[in-house]
Amino acid sequence: MSDGEGSAQPEPKRSWFDQLRRGLARTTNALSDNLAGAVVKRKLDDETLDRIEEVLIKADLGVAMAARIRGRLAKGRYDRGLTPEAVREVVASEIATVLAPLAQPFDLSAGAGPRVFLVVGVNGTGKTTTAAKMAHQFKRQGLKVMLAAADTFRAAAIDQLKVWGDRVGAEVVAKAVGADPAGIAFEAFERARAGEADVLLIDTAGRLQNKSDLMAELAKIVRVLKKIDESAPHGVTLVLDATTGQNALAQVEIFKEIAGVTGIVVTKLDGTARGGILVAIAERFKLPINAIGIGEGLDDLKPFDAQDFARAIAGANRANEAAA
Repeated sequence: MSDGEGSAQPEPKRSWFDQLRRGLARTTNALSDNLAGAVVKRKLDDETLDRIEEVLIKADLGVAMAARIRGRLAKGRYDRGLTPEAVREVVASEIATVLAPLAQPFDLSAGAGPRVFLVVGVNGTGKTTTAAKMAHQFKRQGLKVMLAAADTFRAAAIDQLKVWGDRVGAEVVAKAVGADPAGIAFEAFERARAGEADVLLIDTAGRLQNKSDLMAELAKIVRVLKKIDESAPHGVTLVLDATTGQNALAQVEIFKEIAGVTGIVVTKLDGTARGGILVAIAERFKLPINAIGIGEGLDDLKPFDAQDFARAIAGANRANEAAA
Protein backbone atom coordinates (compact mmCIF):
# COMPACT_ATOMS: atom_id res chain seq x y z
CA MET A 1 0.00 0.00 0.00
CA SER A 2 1.40 3.38 -0.93
CA ASP A 3 1.78 6.16 1.62
CA GLY A 4 -1.22 8.01 0.19
CA GLU A 5 -3.65 5.10 0.24
CA GLY A 6 -6.06 4.86 3.11
CA SER A 7 -5.42 8.42 4.23
CA ALA A 8 -8.31 10.79 4.80
CA GLN A 9 -9.33 12.75 1.75
CA PRO A 10 -9.19 16.53 2.05
CA GLU A 11 -12.54 18.14 2.72
CA PRO A 12 -13.98 19.41 -0.56
CA LYS A 13 -13.96 23.15 -0.97
CA ARG A 14 -17.34 24.56 -0.06
CA SER A 15 -19.28 26.45 -2.70
CA TRP A 16 -19.74 30.20 -2.40
CA PHE A 17 -23.47 29.66 -1.80
CA ASP A 18 -22.69 27.34 1.13
CA GLN A 19 -20.26 29.92 2.50
CA LEU A 20 -22.86 32.65 2.02
CA ARG A 21 -25.52 30.59 3.73
CA ARG A 22 -23.22 29.90 6.67
CA GLY A 23 -22.15 33.53 6.83
CA LEU A 24 -25.74 34.76 6.90
CA ALA A 25 -26.78 32.11 9.43
CA ARG A 26 -27.44 34.57 12.26
CA THR A 27 -29.67 36.70 10.04
CA THR A 28 -31.34 33.69 8.45
CA ASN A 29 -32.00 31.83 11.71
CA ALA A 30 -33.55 34.86 13.38
CA LEU A 31 -35.74 35.60 10.36
CA SER A 32 -36.72 31.98 9.76
CA ASP A 33 -37.59 31.26 13.39
CA ASN A 34 -39.67 34.40 13.71
CA LEU A 35 -41.50 33.74 10.44
CA ALA A 36 -42.31 30.22 11.60
CA GLY A 37 -43.75 31.67 14.79
CA ALA A 38 -45.82 34.16 12.82
CA VAL A 39 -47.55 31.50 10.70
CA VAL A 40 -48.16 28.95 13.43
CA LYS A 41 -51.93 29.05 12.73
CA ARG A 42 -51.33 28.23 9.03
CA LYS A 43 -54.17 30.66 8.32
CA LEU A 44 -53.76 33.67 6.04
CA ASP A 45 -55.58 36.50 7.79
CA ASP A 46 -54.81 40.10 8.72
CA GLU A 47 -53.39 39.07 12.09
CA THR A 48 -50.93 36.67 10.47
CA LEU A 49 -49.97 39.21 7.82
CA ASP A 50 -49.41 41.82 10.54
CA ARG A 51 -47.09 39.42 12.37
CA ILE A 52 -45.14 38.59 9.23
CA GLU A 53 -44.77 42.26 8.35
CA GLU A 54 -43.50 43.02 11.86
CA VAL A 55 -40.95 40.19 11.64
CA LEU A 56 -39.65 41.50 8.31
CA ILE A 57 -39.29 45.06 9.61
CA LYS A 58 -37.48 43.86 12.74
CA ALA A 59 -35.12 41.89 10.47
CA ASP A 60 -34.00 45.24 8.99
CA LEU A 61 -35.48 44.49 5.55
CA GLY A 62 -37.18 47.88 5.61
CA VAL A 63 -40.78 49.05 5.70
CA ALA A 64 -41.12 49.14 1.90
CA MET A 65 -39.92 45.56 1.43
CA ALA A 66 -42.07 44.31 4.31
CA ALA A 67 -45.14 45.92 2.74
CA ARG A 68 -44.21 44.49 -0.66
CA ILE A 69 -43.95 40.95 0.73
CA ARG A 70 -47.17 41.34 2.69
CA GLY A 71 -48.97 42.39 -0.49
CA ARG A 72 -47.63 39.40 -2.40
CA LEU A 73 -48.67 36.98 0.36
CA ALA A 74 -52.14 38.53 0.57
CA LYS A 75 -52.69 37.81 -3.13
CA GLY A 76 -51.55 34.19 -2.89
CA ARG A 77 -53.63 31.04 -2.55
CA TYR A 78 -52.55 28.40 -0.07
CA ASP A 79 -54.89 25.43 -0.33
CA ARG A 80 -53.03 23.48 2.35
CA GLY A 81 -52.62 26.44 4.64
CA LEU A 82 -49.82 28.95 4.91
CA THR A 83 -46.51 27.27 5.76
CA PRO A 84 -43.15 28.76 6.76
CA GLU A 85 -41.68 27.25 3.60
CA ALA A 86 -44.21 29.07 1.42
CA VAL A 87 -43.47 32.35 3.19
CA ARG A 88 -39.71 31.87 2.76
CA GLU A 89 -40.17 31.29 -0.96
CA VAL A 90 -42.15 34.53 -1.31
CA VAL A 91 -39.59 36.44 0.77
CA ALA A 92 -36.74 35.11 -1.39
CA SER A 93 -38.60 35.88 -4.61
CA GLU A 94 -39.46 39.48 -3.68
CA ILE A 95 -35.97 40.24 -2.37
CA ALA A 96 -34.39 38.83 -5.53
CA THR A 97 -36.72 40.90 -7.72
CA VAL A 98 -35.57 44.12 -6.06
CA LEU A 99 -31.88 43.20 -5.86
CA ALA A 100 -31.35 41.65 -9.30
CA PRO A 101 -31.10 44.93 -11.28
CA LEU A 102 -28.61 46.26 -8.72
CA ALA A 103 -26.21 43.31 -8.77
CA GLN A 104 -23.45 44.89 -10.83
CA PRO A 105 -19.74 44.03 -10.74
CA PHE A 106 -17.10 46.73 -10.54
CA ASP A 107 -16.86 48.57 -13.86
CA LEU A 108 -13.41 47.75 -15.19
CA SER A 109 -14.09 48.68 -18.80
CA ALA A 110 -10.86 49.69 -20.47
CA GLY A 111 -10.10 53.33 -21.12
CA ALA A 112 -7.14 55.47 -22.09
CA GLY A 113 -5.56 55.07 -18.65
CA PRO A 114 -6.06 53.40 -15.28
CA ARG A 115 -9.57 52.95 -13.87
CA VAL A 116 -9.62 55.07 -10.72
CA PHE A 117 -11.81 54.15 -7.75
CA LEU A 118 -12.27 56.21 -4.60
CA VAL A 119 -12.98 53.90 -1.68
CA VAL A 120 -15.07 55.80 0.87
CA GLY A 121 -16.85 55.04 4.11
CA VAL A 122 -16.89 55.59 7.84
CA ASN A 123 -13.81 54.51 9.78
CA GLY A 124 -14.28 51.01 11.17
CA THR A 125 -16.37 49.63 8.31
CA GLY A 126 -13.46 47.64 6.88
CA LYS A 127 -12.82 50.25 4.20
CA THR A 128 -9.03 49.84 3.99
CA THR A 129 -9.27 46.05 4.11
CA THR A 130 -11.92 46.14 1.39
CA ALA A 131 -9.65 48.23 -0.84
CA ALA A 132 -6.99 45.53 -0.46
CA LYS A 133 -9.49 42.76 -1.20
CA MET A 134 -10.61 44.64 -4.31
CA ALA A 135 -6.96 44.85 -5.37
CA HIS A 136 -6.58 41.11 -4.81
CA GLN A 137 -9.72 40.38 -6.82
CA PHE A 138 -8.58 42.57 -9.71
CA LYS A 139 -5.08 41.09 -9.73
CA ARG A 140 -6.60 37.61 -10.00
CA GLN A 141 -8.26 38.87 -13.18
CA GLY A 142 -4.80 39.62 -14.56
CA LEU A 143 -4.89 43.37 -13.94
CA LYS A 144 -2.06 45.55 -12.66
CA VAL A 145 -3.27 47.34 -9.54
CA MET A 146 -1.94 50.25 -7.48
CA LEU A 147 -3.15 51.45 -4.07
CA ALA A 148 -3.01 54.97 -2.62
CA ALA A 149 -3.17 55.75 1.11
CA ALA A 150 -5.12 59.01 1.10
CA ASP A 151 -6.48 58.53 4.63
CA THR A 152 -3.59 60.51 6.10
CA PHE A 153 -5.21 61.31 9.43
CA ARG A 154 -4.69 57.80 10.80
CA ALA A 155 -1.21 56.29 10.93
CA ALA A 156 -2.85 52.89 11.36
CA ALA A 157 -4.67 53.25 8.04
CA ILE A 158 -1.44 54.05 6.19
CA ASP A 159 0.45 51.18 7.83
CA GLN A 160 -2.44 48.78 7.28
CA LEU A 161 -2.63 49.55 3.57
CA LYS A 162 1.13 49.04 3.21
CA VAL A 163 0.86 45.62 4.84
CA TRP A 164 -2.06 44.67 2.62
CA GLY A 165 -0.21 45.94 -0.44
CA ASP A 166 2.68 43.60 0.34
CA ARG A 167 0.28 40.70 0.81
CA VAL A 168 -1.56 41.19 -2.47
CA GLY A 169 1.46 42.29 -4.48
CA ALA A 170 0.27 45.82 -5.26
CA GLU A 171 2.37 48.97 -5.08
CA VAL A 172 1.20 51.42 -2.41
CA VAL A 173 1.66 55.18 -2.73
CA ALA A 174 1.84 56.62 0.79
CA LYS A 175 3.30 59.52 2.74
CA ALA A 176 3.50 60.58 6.36
CA VAL A 177 0.53 61.25 8.62
CA GLY A 178 -0.92 64.69 7.90
CA ALA A 179 0.14 64.81 4.25
CA ASP A 180 -2.30 66.33 1.76
CA PRO A 181 -4.70 63.56 0.63
CA ALA A 182 -5.31 65.25 -2.72
CA GLY A 183 -1.57 65.47 -3.32
CA ILE A 184 -1.21 61.74 -2.68
CA ALA A 185 -4.11 60.98 -5.03
CA PHE A 186 -2.56 63.14 -7.75
CA GLU A 187 0.88 61.54 -7.38
CA ALA A 188 -0.61 58.05 -7.32
CA PHE A 189 -2.60 58.71 -10.51
CA GLU A 190 0.49 60.00 -12.31
CA ARG A 191 2.51 56.99 -11.17
CA ALA A 192 -0.29 54.62 -12.14
CA ARG A 193 -0.36 56.13 -15.63
CA ALA A 194 3.42 56.05 -15.98
CA GLY A 195 3.55 52.47 -14.73
CA GLU A 196 0.69 51.43 -17.01
CA ALA A 197 -1.45 50.21 -14.13
CA ASP A 198 -4.93 49.04 -15.02
CA VAL A 199 -6.59 50.06 -11.74
CA LEU A 200 -5.87 52.63 -9.03
CA LEU A 201 -7.68 52.28 -5.70
CA ILE A 202 -7.58 55.35 -3.45
CA ASP A 203 -8.35 54.73 0.23
CA THR A 204 -9.89 57.91 1.67
CA ALA A 205 -10.63 59.25 5.15
CA GLY A 206 -13.90 58.45 6.90
CA ARG A 207 -14.24 61.11 9.56
CA LEU A 208 -17.88 62.17 9.84
CA GLN A 209 -17.38 64.35 12.92
CA ASN A 210 -16.98 67.31 10.57
CA LYS A 211 -18.93 66.57 7.41
CA SER A 212 -18.02 69.83 5.70
CA ASP A 213 -14.27 69.16 6.08
CA LEU A 214 -14.63 65.67 4.65
CA MET A 215 -16.75 66.97 1.78
CA ALA A 216 -14.09 69.58 0.97
CA GLU A 217 -11.34 66.97 1.14
CA LEU A 218 -13.09 64.55 -1.20
CA ALA A 219 -14.02 67.38 -3.58
CA LYS A 220 -10.37 68.43 -3.75
CA ILE A 221 -9.30 64.84 -4.51
CA VAL A 222 -11.81 64.72 -7.36
CA ARG A 223 -10.61 68.07 -8.72
CA VAL A 224 -6.95 67.04 -8.87
CA LEU A 225 -7.82 63.70 -10.49
CA LYS A 226 -9.78 65.53 -13.18
CA LYS A 227 -6.70 67.60 -14.00
CA ILE A 228 -5.18 64.37 -15.30
CA ASP A 229 -8.33 62.71 -16.65
CA GLU A 230 -11.62 64.58 -16.91
CA SER A 231 -13.55 61.32 -16.53
CA ALA A 232 -11.89 60.40 -13.21
CA PRO A 233 -12.74 59.06 -10.75
CA HIS A 234 -14.42 56.25 -12.63
CA GLY A 235 -16.04 54.82 -9.53
CA VAL A 236 -16.81 55.85 -5.95
CA THR A 237 -17.23 52.73 -3.84
CA LEU A 238 -18.95 53.09 -0.47
CA VAL A 239 -18.02 50.43 2.09
CA LEU A 240 -20.74 49.67 4.65
CA ASP A 241 -20.57 47.52 7.78
CA ALA A 242 -23.66 45.30 8.04
CA THR A 243 -23.34 45.12 11.83
CA THR A 244 -24.33 48.80 12.10
CA GLY A 245 -27.87 47.99 10.97
CA GLN A 246 -30.06 51.03 10.46
CA ASN A 247 -27.08 53.39 10.87
CA ALA A 248 -25.91 52.22 7.45
CA LEU A 249 -28.89 53.99 5.87
CA ALA A 250 -27.72 57.32 7.27
CA GLN A 251 -24.19 56.64 6.02
CA VAL A 252 -25.44 56.05 2.48
CA GLU A 253 -27.40 59.29 2.63
CA ILE A 254 -24.34 61.26 3.74
CA PHE A 255 -21.83 59.76 1.31
CA LYS A 256 -24.25 60.04 -1.60
CA GLU A 257 -24.34 63.75 -0.87
CA ILE A 258 -20.64 64.37 -0.31
CA ALA A 259 -19.00 61.83 -2.60
CA GLY A 260 -21.37 60.89 -5.43
CA VAL A 261 -21.37 57.17 -4.64
CA THR A 262 -21.56 54.90 -7.70
CA GLY A 263 -21.70 51.53 -5.94
CA ILE A 264 -21.61 49.84 -2.55
CA VAL A 265 -19.82 46.98 -0.84
CA VAL A 266 -21.37 45.52 2.32
CA THR A 267 -18.92 43.88 4.72
CA LYS A 268 -19.14 41.79 7.91
CA LEU A 269 -22.35 40.04 6.88
CA ASP A 270 -21.08 36.99 8.76
CA GLY A 271 -20.92 38.86 12.07
CA THR A 272 -24.48 40.03 12.48
CA ALA A 273 -28.17 39.18 12.53
CA ARG A 274 -28.75 42.45 10.64
CA GLY A 275 -27.87 41.28 7.14
CA GLY A 276 -31.32 42.36 6.00
CA ILE A 277 -30.10 45.96 6.00
CA LEU A 278 -28.64 45.38 2.54
CA VAL A 279 -32.19 44.87 1.27
CA ALA A 280 -33.43 48.07 2.90
CA ILE A 281 -30.52 50.02 1.38
CA ALA A 282 -31.24 48.59 -2.07
CA GLU A 283 -34.97 49.34 -1.84
CA ARG A 284 -34.39 52.92 -0.73
CA PHE A 285 -31.34 54.08 -2.71
CA LYS A 286 -31.24 51.85 -5.81
CA LEU A 287 -27.43 51.93 -5.83
CA PRO A 288 -25.45 49.19 -7.59
CA ILE A 289 -24.23 46.49 -5.20
CA ASN A 290 -20.75 45.60 -6.41
CA ALA A 291 -19.70 43.00 -3.85
CA ILE A 292 -20.28 41.63 -0.36
CA GLY A 293 -17.91 40.43 2.32
CA ILE A 294 -18.38 37.16 4.20
CA GLY A 295 -15.30 36.51 6.32
CA GLU A 296 -11.88 38.04 6.79
CA GLY A 297 -9.86 36.25 4.11
CA LEU A 298 -8.62 37.90 0.93
CA ASP A 299 -10.95 35.71 -1.11
CA ASP A 300 -14.00 36.49 1.01
CA LEU A 301 -15.05 39.53 -1.03
CA LYS A 302 -17.27 38.25 -3.81
CA PRO A 303 -19.34 39.74 -6.64
CA PHE A 304 -22.91 40.16 -5.49
CA ASP A 305 -25.42 37.56 -6.69
CA ALA A 306 -28.99 38.68 -5.99
CA GLN A 307 -30.60 35.25 -6.33
CA ASP A 308 -28.12 33.50 -4.05
CA PHE A 309 -28.28 36.26 -1.44
CA ALA A 310 -32.09 36.34 -1.45
CA ARG A 311 -32.44 32.60 -1.03
CA ALA A 312 -29.71 32.40 1.60
CA ILE A 313 -31.15 35.18 3.74
CA ALA A 314 -34.69 33.79 3.47
CA GLY A 315 -33.53 30.31 4.43
CA ALA A 316 -34.72 28.85 1.12
CA ASN A 317 -32.81 26.28 -0.89
CA ARG A 318 -30.78 27.41 -3.84
CA ALA A 319 -32.95 27.61 -6.97
CA ASN A 320 -31.49 24.49 -8.59
CA GLU A 321 -31.66 22.61 -5.27
CA ALA A 322 -35.31 23.52 -4.90
CA ALA A 323 -36.02 22.22 -8.37
CA ALA A 324 -34.19 18.95 -7.78
